[in-house]
Amino acid sequence: MTIEAPQQATTGSAPAEQLLEMYRRMRRIRRFEERASELYKATEIPGFLHLSIGQEASAVGACWPLGERDGITSTHRGHGHVLAKGLDAASMMAELMGREAGTCHGRGGSMHIADPGLGIYGANGIVGAGLPIAAGVATAAKLRAAGDVVVAFFGDGAVAQGMFHEAVNLAAVWDLPVVFLCENNHYSEFSPEADQHRAPLSARAAGYGIDYEHVDGNDVLAVSRTMTEVVGRLRAGGGPILVEAETYRWHGHYEGDPERYRTPEEVASAKERDPLLVARRHLAAAGVATALADAVDEEIDKEIEAAVEWARALPEPAPESLYDFVSAPRTVIPEPAPAQGEVFRSMDAVRLALEHELAADPSVFVAGIDVGAGGNVFGLTRGLADAFPGRVRDTPISESAILGTAVGAAMAGMRPVVEIMYMDFIGVALDMLLNQAAKLRFMTGGRASMPLVVRTQFGAGRSSGSQHSQSLEALLAHIPGLTVVMPSNPADTYGLLRAAIRDPNPVVFVENRLQYGLKGPRPPADHLIPLGKAKVIREGTDITLVSWSRMVQDALAAAELLAGEGISVEVIDLRTIAPLDRETVLASLAKTNRLVIAHEAVRDFGVGAELSALAVDEGFWHLDAPVTRVAPPPVPAPYAPSLERVWLPSRDTIADTVRRIAAV
Repeated sequence: MTIEAPQQATTGSAPAEQLLEMYRRMRRIRRFEERASELYKATEIPGFLHLSIGQEASAVGACWPLGERDGITSTHRGHGHVLAKGLDAASMMAELMGREAGTCHGRGGSMHIADPGLGIYGANGIVGAGLPIAAGVATAAKLRAAGDVVVAFFGDGAVAQGMFHEAVNLAAVWDLPVVFLCENNHYSEFSPEADQHRAPLSARAAGYGIDYEHVDGNDVLAVSRTMTEVVGRLRAGGGPILVEAETYRWHGHYEGDPERYRTPEEVASAKERDPLLVARRHLAAAGVATALADAVDEEIDKEIEAAVEWARALPEPAPESLYDFVSAPRTVIPEPAPAQGEVFRSMDAVRLALEHELAADPSVFVAGIDVGAGGNVFGLTRGLADAFPGRVRDTPISESAILGTAVGAAMAGMRPVVEIMYMDFIGVALDMLLNQAAKLRFMTGGRASMPLVVRTQFGAGRSSGSQHSQSLEALLAHIPGLTVVMPSNPADTYGLLRAAIRDPNPVVFVENRLQYGLKGPRPPADHLIPLGKAKVIREGTDITLVSWSRMVQDALAAAELLAGEGISVEVIDLRTIAPLDRETVLASLAKTNRLVIAHEAVRDFGVGAELSALAVDEGFWHLDAPVTRVAPPPVPAPYAPSLERVWLPSRDTIADTVRRIAAV
């Protein structure tokens, strides 16, 4: 392939000093990646490595018009993006080598580098996951109305992900200031582009009703010129834009890739359009002496070598730091006095808690399916959209985009409260909880803040069937980094939801829809309940009965029934499932010497099993009887009322179990 001399119009769009700086940034990426490849082969870099050699122009050109407050999200091939945005090469090299002084204290490695302080909202090991997060960062930018923009880098392989569709569609509907920039290197891992997609990105952009731009991704001037114009449109209030930068990666999908899917001749041909050679031709056309470019090469070589030597000399994270950065420290909240106000309902508690926090903190916003104009499917948010314009937002039916928006907005300094209509639907978007919200603080070494709340609801007993009745708290509690809350009464719903919104950690707040009409005394407006603290809600001496959510009401009813038979039952409401308040449970067990656990989730592998293990492990010498669980069998929730009644525990089944254990 012959490289044509650039036209004067192209070189004339940037002064010589800008051209030289663009070249310097590209050369920094190239040399960083070359040294990373060498260090990986020498086993000095221990983890996965996906290099961006050949794609330097798209990274530098895309970031050229961005300021520090502007954001980017990146991919598993993200070294070039974060270097182009301004991250220093030394701390990044230390991160790749697993050092404590690395960008993320050695917790993230190559695929998870982030620095929100520089507008870098994370490289990501999940294909397409950065796109919904970018929508969240852009949402924060729009709510602040400061003119900031976001660039979401993704590869052509991510177009096949549902997260791509959900993020672009949400951004279009909300007119978000985000550039979706596809670095089309024509390969999705090992598969050529033609085997992965049938519609071009230009057609996809038209389908979403957004603008599209195509640019030569190997020409840094062309990319920077296009992106400067595009970013200017967004700063002026324009909506999202899809930009396709055609480029090519020289190395395999990962270091060690045998590359059987392409020929050496194809790679050699692509190298004729080396972005650095193209940039050198621009420099020559602009009258920049070759010696100046050579001096940049020498300067960068020394910079990267110094970074390598510095990183080599650093210590790895100390073993005792293993638990650092999993969760942010919580403000100590004392247990409040019992509520004594007028009677109100759990549904009122949800609305009042949201209203209180929206009024108190401008960084709080609420988003979800039909939470705005519709006021929520149960009417819980009715009136809030009018009271807080722009901060109670309806979304498309796009659970991944909803949760990704929460993650991105939280990283950008907001306190989002998003709703997943039914707890069952969390499975549609589990990645955003499992791999993003729960892990980003840890993987970034504490750089990423994650103050977000996911509200959802569940509840068996009204023939809602297997896809609308599941109690999935065990699944969520098994994910380190997530807090899971399940209130059992109106006052706790109010106090726990307010505490969750104010908490610096990601909280899944699970309501039981069969309790929305449950009445109880209203607490004062400043009522807060500490997260992670269970409560003894009925004193007893013969047996400890632990439960949570709606099943607490059945447990209390069973305890009242058994009191008439001379059995004294101590009832504990967990309130927070994770982190688990082990101390309260063990203290009660030490007093009663017997433990029964009742829950609405299926019995096998559940929270009841964790409590049983706790009792046997740490409370073994207190036990005078077997630890027993009262829970549905491992069968999906049935629809027919006759089957659901047999499946779901009740006051009577709980009482029968307590009688049996008390008699042992």
